[in-house]
Amino acid sequence: MSLRLVLASNNAKKAAEMQALLAPLGIEIVPQSALGVSEAEEPHPTFVENALAKARHASAATGLPAIADDSGLCVTALGGAPGVISARFAGEPKSDARNNQLLIEKLAGVADRRAYFYSAVVLVRSADDPRPLIADGEWHGEILHAPRGEAGFGYDPLFWLPELGQTAAELDAALKNTLSHRGAAMRHLLDALARHPL
Repeated sequence: MSLRLVLASNNAKKAAEMQALLAPLGIEIVPQSALGVSEAEEPHPTFVENALAKARHASAATGLPAIADDSGLCVTALGGAPGVISARFAGEPKSDARNNQLLIEKLAGVADRRAYFYSAVVLVRSADDPRPLIADGEWHGEILHAPRGEAGFGYDPLFWLPELGQTAAELDAALKNTLSHRGAAMRHLLDALARHPL
């Protein structure tokens, strides 16, 4: 018998990625939208706090254990920005193209192009779980002056991986999942689940 876990996201790609990782543990991922759960507010200054808020919101609305992640791009020369507002960097409505253009503009003439993607993943057994499982991951690279590649989403076309000679938007999806911040965070979460089963 599988255990149902609500994913505090409406992102189908994220749901499929997490389902593939958690299926061997007998865990079925159900996107919150399938259960009529609205998106949670994300008012906090840190990825972990926002992920926790989303997980608690989904669990409270469904009575089921929930998993959430909050992730974004941190650019060294911008003091860690766009950080938790990565998806809304250029304002509302959310737009990957406008976010990427703003990032290019803010880094014009800047020599230090270092950046990393960060992901915090939180799993709660209940809405008031006093000891949520928390895992994180990072993916380091550099920001290009112009986008390259058609795959991926968000800042992937600007995120250059010197050791591969490609952007994240040029990678095969399976390879990206083995290298990415979210993939690393999920592997750490699986380790935590092995030590603290649901």
